[in-house]
Amino acid sequence: MLNASVWRHALGVDRATVIESVDFDEEAQSVVIHVRPRRHTKRRCGICGCRAPGYDQGQGRRNWRAMDLGVLVCHLQSDAPRVKCPTHGPTVAQVPWARHGAGHTRHFDDQVAWLVTHTSKSAVAELMRVSWRSVGAIISRVVADARAAKDPFEGLRRIGIDEISYRRGHKYLTVVVDHDSGRLVWAAVGRDKATLETFFDLLGEERSALISLVSADAAEWIATVVEQRCVNATLCADAFHMVAWATKALDEVRKEIWRLARQIGAPNLIAHLKGCRYALLKNPEHLTDNQQRGLARVASVNKTLYRAYLLKEQFRLVFQLRGREAVRALDAWCSWARRCRIPAFVELYHRIVRHRASIVATLTNDGLSNALVESTNTKLRLLTRMAYGFKSTDNLIALCLLDRGGYCPPLPGRSRSSASALATLG
Repeated sequence: MLNASVWRHALGVDRATVIESVDFDEEAQSVVIHVRPRRHTKRRCGICGCRAPGYDQGQGRRNWRAMDLGVLVCHLQSDAPRVKCPTHGPTVAQVPWARHGAGHTRHFDDQVAWLVTHTSKSAVAELMRVSWRSVGAIISRVVADARAAKDPFEGLRRIGIDEISYRRGHKYLTVVVDHDSGRLVWAAVGRDKATLETFFDLLGEERSALISLVSADAAEWIATVVEQRCVNATLCADAFHMVAWATKALDEVRKEIWRLARQIGAPNLIAHLKGCRYALLKNPEHLTDNQQRGLARVASVNKTLYRAYLLKEQFRLVFQLRGREAVRALDAWCSWARRCRIPAFVELYHRIVRHRASIVATLTNDGLSNALVESTNTKLRLLTRMAYGFKSTDNLIALCLLDRGGYCPPLPGRSRSSASALATLG
């Protein structure tokens, strides 16, 4: 047998683990390594790590799946006694080579977590010889361990809040992103006030008061909770959603004019408006030559629709300005929309007035928007498809936090710095 030091390095365990013996199971084609924790690490609660008196021998010896040795499956085998923790009661004793409640070693868990964020689900399951449901439990353990080691809410000052659909049937996650670090800091099932209240309960009153800016869409449930819980925060309306309102109002005007033209029988107007939808809805800098000609036809045959187009464009340009100039442009747009006599835009004017404070906050705070949150949501949609087959939404949320929250561990035997250097060279 190789000496214990070589086995420890091969298995990725430290000196707190004693290598007793090594067996080879020819029938199962696996290596079984008998280990035990050193005396000073024994009799600690598996949950909190506090010293505790012995309780019983548990269910006897058990196996932990370790990293494969070449082409052979490898297991660590040891006793699994229980201790009587004053806080958690009878609990399986802590072992230095695995997380509490795990059937795999730390290095095995870390490699699975790294692979999940870098390869396909089928590749992970095939390479590591585990089921996809087991992967979900591994991810949850790795993320919980990382979040317990460092406060995930430390230093929050500017946050973005949004919701994302993760399943058919109106199943949503509420997500919170840190604008300064760009990471996902929290996610939970639901999209209502009670769900968001849970986040601020975890954050606490003192840290909630330190938040200065919150970006979100115009959802009332977000605005209500932010106003109540973040007493020093300014709510910034997301520019993308605001412009989407104007685009929708323009499309309503176009549809109404099209319906009227069909009702009164105006073939010339119908012929000029046909095929102009994308010319009206796209940004002018992205129009093709044919779409520019279509827009010119609209300007010549229907002044109302063209005024609606100009209202949409002026509103979009408001968000390309900053500071007082942007606020003056917003007020000028409101003055025009209020008296434009186009019902869809008069209704939009009243909606903008209701949200004016949050829009002005966006214009005067360097254009803070939910663009980062929407970008995160795009990546999360890919992860939700990847998470199909997980038993619970907890595993889905853990996968999202692992990939977008900065909790992905380095590969076993490599530091983060060396992994970054190799990535740069590659």
